[in-house]
Amino acid sequence: MTEIVLDNLGKSFGDFTALKDMNLTIAQGEFVALLGPSGCGKSTTMNMIAGMLEPSEGQIRFDGKPMNGMPMARRGVGFVFQNYAIFTHMTVRENLAYGLKAQGVSRAETQRRVGEIAQLLQLTDLLDRRAAGLSVNILQRLAIGRSAVVEPSIFLLDEPLSNVDAAFRAVMRQELKSLQRQFKQTMVYVTHDQLEAMTMADRIAVMDHGKLLQVGTPIEVYNHPADTFVARFIGAPGMNLLDGRITGGDSGPVVDLGAAGHSGPVTAPGTGPVIFGFRPEEVHPDPNGPIQMAITMVERIGARIILHLAEGPHVAKAVLDAETQVPDQGGMIRFSVPAASVRLFDAQTERAL
Repeated sequence: MTEIVLDNLGKSFGDFTALKDMNLTIAQGEFVALLGPSGCGKSTTMNMIAGMLEPSEGQIRFDGKPMNGMPMARRGVGFVFQNYAIFTHMTVRENLAYGLKAQGVSRAETQRRVGEIAQLLQLTDLLDRRAAGLSVNILQRLAIGRSAVVEPSIFLLDEPLSNVDAAFRAVMRQELKSLQRQFKQTMVYVTHDQLEAMTMADRIAVMDHGKLLQVGTPIEVYNHPADTFVARFIGAPGMNLLDGRITGGDSGPVVDLGAAGHSGPVTAPGTGPVIFGFRPEEVHPDPNGPIQMAITMVERIGARIILHLAEGPHVAKAVLDAETQVPDQGGMIRFSVPAASVRLFDAQTERAL
């Protein structure tokens, strides 16, 4: 296990700044997901940790030892790419054993480790099959095993599941987490899929446009987003964000939402413009609720309903139990949002208040 420290890390390509002022400490044995949209700087960050890119500024340290300028081969890092890059002329067994042979591991130890990782990743029955012709799902599993079998102290995975089908992604999320727990590796996982990050990571580092916006456990990032970008990006659907104005009410400050009504009492610093945030799951239908919006679409997805709502300039979504009785499309729904579930953001900076 290795601690990774990124200290004011930055990377520029000519006039383009891919990453700026990245400060992040990843503890020994921790699973951290770098989460964000394409072009946010997450793969650039991982490539610098691996030694494939040199920082333009700042420092990378492993267990306190500076890594700037250190070749990738001397960093003790395992790397799995989005494109698995398997040796298709070799068997599954030969692919798994490749890194161990390069390290001079004994034949007996190689056989033991290959057998264990094959069993863990359900590759045992395929050990003597040539990699050519295997499915994409199996090849990606093989790529993960080939890197994991050498037991690196740091394991880096760059969108390893983006090319595989949905059912296989669900299986591999469980297997990767089990793999990390078994080998107690420090794992850094790059993804644009917030579901992958939420289900696997100990902590999530949310990035956008080359900046680190928030670091926290999945539940911290979900419940207390640092700004409106994080609020929208985390969650499926993301947080509802409505423009409003804090005014005085009979029971204390409320957020005036114009034609949509108003919130219940909120804890707010003063009055004025604000962004009113609440999760779709926190919508509670209530015939006397203070918020009223029109239903523009009803999605029935198994055990839940997703209502698409609109009123004036406001649009929102509500996630309800499938048994909930709601008006049809075109009807109106009144609802409330529990005070504890409300998140307020500054109207100008869009940072959480």
